[in-house]
Amino acid sequence: MTDEKRTPEIEEADFITLEFDDGAEIECEIMGVFDYDGKEYIALLPNDGTDDVYIYGYKEVGEDEFELVDIEDDAEFEKVVAEFDALMEAE
Repeated sequence: MTDEKRTPEIEEADFITLEFDDGAEIECEIMGVFDYDGKEYIALLPNDGTDDVYIYGYKEVGEDEFELVDIEDDAEFEKVVAEFDALMEAE
């Protein structure tokens, strides 16, 4: 695994469906996976008409399989969001 930052391909949008604890589901476009402080994170754009972006930890568990990991630490979350914002401004 390299430390290079990956950005999404505009022509090939990948989608996943998130299911929340209350049973609600929402389809999200995968914006991309990025590294911060030695860990990988994923940015998701929900298909709900808002400007929200969901950011989770990202863990590969097999060929073409991955897990989303909740970011429990508020300070870590704020740093990851700042990194995501910087990446978006750079594009």
